[in-house]
Amino acid sequence: MSRSISVCRVHCFLCFLVLFFFQSSLKAEDQSRPLSLDESIAIATEKSTLIRSADHAITGADYERKAAATDFFPKIRTIYSYTRFNQDPHMKSPAGEFGPIPVDIKTGEQDRYQWNTYLSQPLFTGGELTSAYQIAKIGLDLAKENKIRAKQDIILQVKETYFTILKAEKIKNVAVTSVEQVKSHIEVAQAFYDQEMIPKNDLLEAEVRYAQVKQDLVRADNGVDIAKAQFNTVLRRPINEPVEIEDILVYQPETFSLEGCLDEAFQWRPEMKEVSLNLDRSQKAVTLAKSRFYPNLALIINYQKMGDHAGLRGNPYEDSEFWTIAPVLSWDIWEWGKKHYQVSASRAKVAQSEELKKQVGDIISLEVKEAFLNLQESEKNILVAKTAIEQAEENFRLNRERYSEQMATTTDVLDAQTLLTQAQKNYYNALSDYHVARARLERAIGKDSFQ
Repeated sequence: MSRSISVCRVHCFLCFLVLFFFQSSLKAEDQSRPLSLDESIAIATEKSTLIRSADHAITGADYERKAAATDFFPKIRTIYSYTRFNQDPHMKSPAGEFGPIPVDIKTGEQDRYQWNTYLSQPLFTGGELTSAYQIAKIGLDLAKENKIRAKQDIILQVKETYFTILKAEKIKNVAVTSVEQVKSHIEVAQAFYDQEMIPKNDLLEAEVRYAQVKQDLVRADNGVDIAKAQFNTVLRRPINEPVEIEDILVYQPETFSLEGCLDEAFQWRPEMKEVSLNLDRSQKAVTLAKSRFYPNLALIINYQKMGDHAGLRGNPYEDSEFWTIAPVLSWDIWEWGKKHYQVSASRAKVAQSEELKKQVGDIISLEVKEAFLNLQESEKNILVAKTAIEQAEENFRLNRERYSEQMATTTDVLDAQTLLTQAQKNYYNALSDYHVARARLERAIGKDSFQ
């Protein structure tokens, strides 16, 4: 029996080890897998302090809406009080009632304890409660739009840093290739110099160029590190955490019109929705101000218990408890024009909100057009740079062949190599600019991506 138990324990231990190593391998594989753009956006939006702050703002606005809704329901208030009179409460009898001289009649004790419980239910407020609730509800909608705006800003930052890394890595690769090309040329030049086919200054010129391209490589490598640090900062990861991302720096042409982008921007842009909500809130504030011209009607039920001791057991002169029910109408009839001024102030804010809405519309139109034109420009630059690369590669190849036959100089080869390197950098810059411009157009429209 003990042997069977030992075998079972061994099997369980082996299963645990297998499961542990399997999970570890999966975790290691997941960590080594390059991050996609969508995964990067998911991490950034999950950890963003701006989005978390917006979530708290939504929660607070929702509580304010709920608080405004409670004003429609009856409220209960209780008051416990103690009053000490300077003398026993009394009243004088009218002359002739108990004799020719008025008589003091005691009506209570010098100490009075009282407990009142009120239940009040508003019946009519001139629209004040409804307007206040609607304003609070608009505040909740504004908080939600603010979260959408924060999320779109984070998405744009992720895309910008993501494509900056890809551009920096491509330029680093160009720098590495440039170093190899110049080094290869030095080897050829050294062989020619050893055979006394070229002068010393030709070899020195190549060596100087070699030092320059190595410096370019150092700068390119540093550019990659800076881009990855910025990426980690946006994703709120440790700044020195290794970064591996998918290479999606390719040209994918899009077909869309400026008019369509403008229409979608006015439909989807959270800033446009925010100014519309602010205008609506200002209009509700006018209704709220007008409600003060009307009377307030409420139903109040009061339960009272009193006595000459803290126990509220009454006294010989009064009942210990009673209750009342009363409709109460209150109306501030004259306040020297205060209500009129409040309504006028609210209407002025409506006019201000209308002008602000026009201004925001103009800003959005400008941002969309600028982003649209930048996207078109970068797209044209891609095609030009791609053609330039083909021409620069052919030029470099021909000059190398001519140099090997001593029909070209070192300067010709190095100039051709410089042109090729610059053409490649221009291409990757244009390609990165295209993706960044596309991301900024998406942000200007107010959508996460084109559909």
